[in-house]
Amino acid sequence: MAFRIIPGILGVFFLTQGLGWLADPAGAAEGLGMPLLDGLARSTQVGDMAGFFICLGGFALFGAYRENPAFLRAAGILVGMSSITRTIAWAAHDADFATQFIAIEVICGAVLLFSASRVGQSDAI
Repeated sequence: MAFRIIPGILGVFFLTQGLGWLADPAGAAEGLGMPLLDGLARSTQVGDMAGFFICLGGFALFGAYRENPAFLRAAGILVGMSSITRTIAWAAHDADFATQFIAIEVICGAVLLFSASRVGQSDAI
């Protein structure tokens, strides 16, 4: 049961983040330490960030609800890849090292991948 509840909670969190990009893009951008861009850049920023978080949350929720490890793995890979690409941004493009965000992404990715390996099995370990 825990292998469904925890990914479900993460799914709600990520889905809320995505919807926040649609309802209050300035607040969502500020929450991630970025300015809200203008013009075509805003379209890309809001569209890509909302799409990423809505899909991430949807995958986690669907995987938890249906006990489907493929969707939990997809969510884990998506959020885990964010930590890798943030690190590349730091190493190759002079971005600040986003320790807090990277740590959250690594932990969430690991939880989702571990849950995918256990979903549907008995919680009696």
